[in-house]
Amino acid sequence: MAVRLLGHVEKQLDETLQHGHGLPLSEYRALCALSRPDSGPAVRMGELADRIGLKDSTVTRLVGRLEARGLAERTAADGDGRAVAARVTPAGRERYAEATPAYRAALGSALEAATANVYLADLAAWVRTGESTAHPTAEERP
Repeated sequence: MAVRLLGHVEKQLDETLQHGHGLPLSEYRALCALSRPDSGPAVRMGELADRIGLKDSTVTRLVGRLEARGLAERTAADGDGRAVAARVTPAGRERYAEATPAYRAALGSALEAATANVYLADLAAWVRTGESTAHPTAEERP
């Protein structure tokens, strides 16, 4: 069920970001990871791959697309001139900030819609609230 819920939510997030901001979900996630205050000036490609759950080679192509659009740039990693890192540009940071309210609204909407699906309702409710609808809390039990 978790895979179905994830697929359902990711589809809605991707559609919202594509239509409203011309930004695929994978690119939004990369900008999110690169924009975090704890990311420092740049993030190594392998670390970026770990943060967004993609393979290194996929992240290399993803950063290339972001770079072509002026949203990120490649740089040498701190302390190791052989390693490649990526950093968000001011335009990328702005695009991320513009898309975030739509992302959050779409996430809430997708989880809300999933609660109406008999197969996803309990998991969606748990994700949203931390409580299961199938297993009432002690306060809800008779």
